[in-house]
Amino acid sequence: MYKEELAIISQAILNEVEGREFYLMASAQATSNGTQQAFLELANEERKHEEYLKKLWNELSGGSELDIESVLETGIEIPSPKIYQWGKVDKDSISSTMSVFSVGMQMEQHSVKFYEDAKSKLSSRAGKELFDLLIKWENVHLTQFNEQYKLLKEEWWSYQEFAPF
Repeated sequence: MYKEELAIISQAILNEVEGREFYLMASAQATSNGTQQAFLELANEERKHEEYLKKLWNELSGGSELDIESVLETGIEIPSPKIYQWGKVDKDSISSTMSVFSVGMQMEQHSVKFYEDAKSKLSSRAGKELFDLLIKWENVHLTQFNEQYKLLKEEWWSYQEFAPF
């Protein structure tokens, strides 16, 4: 019944798995406990997205009608803009942490574009509303990552003695 939506959600699940694995690798390579924990939290967010999308896929593949109100009630939680509390990153790991955030921003941008493209291919109003929610979901992360990257960049510039600006 929702062939297009199921195909899109299948790819979205893979995107979330790839993101989770990326953050797990970043955590394993982090040199400070705080940075490790922060990357583990990002991996956990990706896992939550994956679980939600799998639940949605199962409901739709079983023939359930896509009711946007029930989607709102049972799954997508838009995270608070302050979900990640990073604190100060040590001088030795700031470059690698910035790299992770840079790649993370690219992944989030890719996800937003993926959902925007997917939405444009759908004909159902409920499907379009669902993808609007998923776009919002990813945009919150993109905004968070962008803000953190800017803070890290300022610190990196300071460590390099490029400041003041």
